[in-house]
Amino acid sequence: MKMFRTTILTVLLLGGLSVPALAQTKIASVDMEKLFKGYWKTKQAEVLLNQRVADLQKEIRGMADDLNQAQTNYNDLLDQANDQALSPEERGKRRQAAADKLKEINNSKVAIDQFNRQAQAQVADQRQRMTANLVSEIQKAVGDKARGGGYMLVVNSSAAETIVYSSGDDLTDAVLKELNAGAPIDVGQPSVEAPITTLLSNTNNPVIDLNPH
Repeated sequence: MKMFRTTILTVLLLGGLSVPALAQTKIASVDMEKLFKGYWKTKQAEVLLNQRVADLQKEIRGMADDLNQAQTNYNDLLDQANDQALSPEERGKRRQAAADKLKEINNSKVAIDQFNRQAQAQVADQRQRMTANLVSEIQKAVGDKARGGGYMLVVNSSAAETIVYSSGDDLTDAVLKELNAGAPIDVGQPSVEAPITTLLSNTNNPVIDLNPH
């Protein structure tokens, strides 16, 4: 995540310090990516988010099943419209019914595409808000630990490209221990590892090939 690729100034007390003073500053580091992944609330949020995705997938599959049934009905009507055993009047009725069914199919396909796009947007927004809230909590925990230890600067060690060398203390495990101190006994694990957008996109599969023929 982008927020894990930047140096984090958890304690903003360096504004007025000179370069010599900065050299004397007590510095520590944390691995923000490790904290985020290891935080029990992150795991809990992933479980809830994946359940939301599963519910959306179930709804989309139901719409796809209805569309498949409509396709079958359409094909039956086409066959009946060409059935010479029926009277011309009856064949004409079947042709009209097939035309109406085709409109229904096209409208359903548009509705499914729209629902799928909205579902992906909703899940992406939920994930973004979830991430922002969790990172805010983690940053507060880091700040509390830094102030308690007299550190004036904490850098993010997971943003490796911004750190050439550091001899400061690593507070990651200490902060993670405090973050997880109040965790429930069984938080649960995310049931799906694939990206959310991929999960939702895969629900298109049952309705890819539904053009009337």
